[in-house]
Amino acid sequence: MKRLVIVSNRVPSPKPRGAPQAGGLAVALAEALAGREALWFGWSGETSDTPGPPAIATAGSTRFATIDLTAAEKRGYYGGFSNGTLWPLLHYRMGLAEFRRDEHETWRAVNDRFAATLAPLLRPDDVIWVHDFHHFPLAAALRAQGCHQRIGFFLHVPFPPAALFDALPQGARLLADLAAFDLLGVQTEADAVNMRDALAGIGASAPVTAFPVGIDSQSFAREAARAASLPEARRLAESLGGRALILGVDRLDYSKGLPQRFRGYAALLKRFPEHRRRVTFLQVAPVSRNEVAQYRALRRELDELAGRINGEHGEIDWIPIRWMTRALPRATLAGFHRLARVGLVTPLRDGMNLVAKEFVAAQDHDDPGVLVLSRFAGAAAELKGAILVNPHDPDEIAEGLDAALRMGVEERRTRAALDRAMLATNSAADWAKGYLAALEATGESMRGAA
Repeated sequence: MKRLVIVSNRVPSPKPRGAPQAGGLAVALAEALAGREALWFGWSGETSDTPGPPAIATAGSTRFATIDLTAAEKRGYYGGFSNGTLWPLLHYRMGLAEFRRDEHETWRAVNDRFAATLAPLLRPDDVIWVHDFHHFPLAAALRAQGCHQRIGFFLHVPFPPAALFDALPQGARLLADLAAFDLLGVQTEADAVNMRDALAGIGASAPVTAFPVGIDSQSFAREAARAASLPEARRLAESLGGRALILGVDRLDYSKGLPQRFRGYAALLKRFPEHRRRVTFLQVAPVSRNEVAQYRALRRELDELAGRINGEHGEIDWIPIRWMTRALPRATLAGFHRLARVGLVTPLRDGMNLVAKEFVAAQDHDDPGVLVLSRFAGAAAELKGAILVNPHDPDEIAEGLDAALRMGVEERRTRAALDRAMLATNSAADWAKGYLAALEATGESMRGAA
């Protein structure tokens, strides 16, 4: 079996087989890496005035190679073009995107340095799998270094319609870079159509295929069942006093629709007063990218909304909304999912949203909760048992919550069983194996044609 080389913006800390992994990509790739020789390459997350050669560490059959960035590189590559320009654009929020030519050039220079550092570590028959928008130009940069290996790419966030992407300065150059990959993977068929259209607009082409990311649902279900009896989950259950729990779990990001979610919950309490004092909404949203002004403003807005909702609707013995911005362990969250009567996931636009799948997997088969899901999440195409809502309409969120809270146990079981069956057909390991098999086949086809 050929060695697998993974390239991502950040690299997980080396951990032995079976140790818990933090981060969605690390979890998704854990099974693909098991028993296979691999190299994982990326940024260390650290800055240095004089970055040196890559630091190497090994865990099992995987080597981890990381490089530092300078402070200026971090500002331009990560905080600037990646998060200040590409992230909002790819999430259909062009009004929040800020383009600066110097940040764009720094982003390209960092990708060139990635390529120049990685190239000497490669073997002729390696299979290279590049992840996410930080590294759109990496295949072209590796080709310029003389690398002829198969190189695949996977985008974990949405890809917008071609007309919107066309607003990006230097966008045609970026699309030409994407055509240097042997296979482009995206989350949904809609993303695939958008990317194909964008490539066709500049007269370029590359194989683009949807590969929805899955989870290890059986493992997560077992973890949730265990965690529901641990002290943290018991404390939460006791604090609810028999009230139904509505749960949201997200990173603090404007793509997640959190203000819209809070307003939807407020609309529930106002329009359906029978739920007052009978529900509690817990939103867990760890702070991220606090150096970006839009994220600081978002946190202030949510602080104000939570205070306003509690002030208007709260009682002496009932706080309608609980709002946490610190991270909780994955196992703890699994237990919270199992306790929840409703999972509330309302992104304005999302690549997949694995939290929605984790909520489904965590449920008790006999008494499952209900998922209220934005129709703009990638997972909406797969989770047919969810109640789909438009997150831009607070009243529609309120109506979805009301329907979920009123739903009888038989309908809840039917919906949950439908989605559990879907999750069983596409695990994280299935996703990785399916993509890599397609990359192998695409590479063979293209090289045969050449």
